[in-house]
Amino acid sequence: MATPILTTDTRPGALGEILIDVRAAQRSAPAPAVLVLHGFKGFKDWGMFPPLSDRLARAGFTAVSFNVSGSGVDGVGNFAHPERFGHNSFSAELADVEVVLAALDRGELAVARPTSIGILGHSRGGGIAVLLAARTARIGAVVTWAGISHVRRWSAEQCRLWRERGKIDIVNARTGEVLPMYPETLDDIEANATGSLDIEAAAATIVAPWFLVHGDADEAVAVAEAEKLVTAATRTRVEPLILAGAGHTFGAVHPFAGMTPALERAFDGTVAFFGRHLT
Repeated sequence: MATPILTTDTRPGALGEILIDVRAAQRSAPAPAVLVLHGFKGFKDWGMFPPLSDRLARAGFTAVSFNVSGSGVDGVGNFAHPERFGHNSFSAELADVEVVLAALDRGELAVARPTSIGILGHSRGGGIAVLLAARTARIGAVVTWAGISHVRRWSAEQCRLWRERGKIDIVNARTGEVLPMYPETLDDIEANATGSLDIEAAAATIVAPWFLVHGDADEAVAVAEAEKLVTAATRTRVEPLILAGAGHTFGAVHPFAGMTPALERAFDGTVAFFGRHLT
């Protein structure tokens, strides 16, 4: 396989520009593609995502990774747009992913229209991946890494204070930055948690094959959430890979410091899974 070439693009999103990276070794001929979704406080250039996207491209897939418009992160990985982060919501992210999917499927991202499309989401991005796969038959294969099973991530007391103060503070552990988060996320959860954002209900409707990876020592999303998703997914066969002793990012850090055994298993399993199900 030829060396992948990286191109960049943008699309207007719910809260600003969506920054898009496209890695592909073949651009003129149709090939299967994979959308790669980051999680909460994540971004397309965080740690494991560039090597993952490069690995997918070397395996013959078009890898499309991007910053949702509410990530707050610029093209070099800085939280340059804290207000966008503050006004972000699950529904805004889902809308952004649909924008990128549509552009890819129309052949507008400097590659031919894909023969098939898979989706891979980490953490919150895993939840978004499940929601999207339930909404469109164009998604032919689903991979979730440490995926969330519900959008209610804050306690009743936290939500009360959130309303009272008009925001909550989110600390970026990597940089020490304190980022505001306004009530849009809370409004979205209260309006849609049992409807358009019900991840377990969405899981129950997915018919595309699904590879689910989770660490049993995940400190951010308990492995019990993976078990709930497997139980909920009654219309498809879920292939679970539970990584013993692995945390939320399977040992990956930012800046990327190399592979770990758990991350290697996640990479290998993911590439093999997409190879079996996307043509």
